[in-house]
Amino acid sequence: MRRRTVTAGNLDETHEGTDPAERETTPAPRAAARHQEHRTEFTFELPRGYVDEDGNVHHDGAMRLATARDELRPQIDLRVKENPAYLSVVLLSQVITRLGTLRDVHAGVVERMYATDVAFLQDFYRRINSEGHTRAAVTCPLCEGSFEVDLSGGRLGES
Repeated sequence: MRRRTVTAGNLDETHEGTDPAERETTPAPRAAARHQEHRTEFTFELPRGYVDEDGNVHHDGAMRLATARDELRPQIDLRVKENPAYLSVVLLSQVITRLGTLRDVHAGVVERMYATDVAFLQDFYRRINSEGHTRAAVTCPLCEGSFEVDLSGGRLGES
């Protein structure tokens, strides 16, 4: 007997003589792949690195996708009302989940970052929340060949 199973609106593979209970607990191959593609946290490596009060340099970190609340909360922050440029500091401090060994990344940490790292994080935030990925299209200045680089890890020029 041939049966077709529909899972989450997609037609799954044909099952011959399989127990219906098995089909319900085993995710469809396409549904499993779709689930793996949906990332909510992205790792990054800062160009310069954050130097903490003990002199330790933190390069790697993680940023989660922003929620509507994350984008609304800074609007009522008094620091942002006094200085609208402070919005990115508050916003980044809410979505950075880890910076090196630091787990508590607050506005004071972002304030003490180098400007190049803050600019990198602002672009990284925009990429993962608007475009859904960390890849950027680039063109080689020598050969004019086009290719993609992943901004999330590794320094440019390293393999």
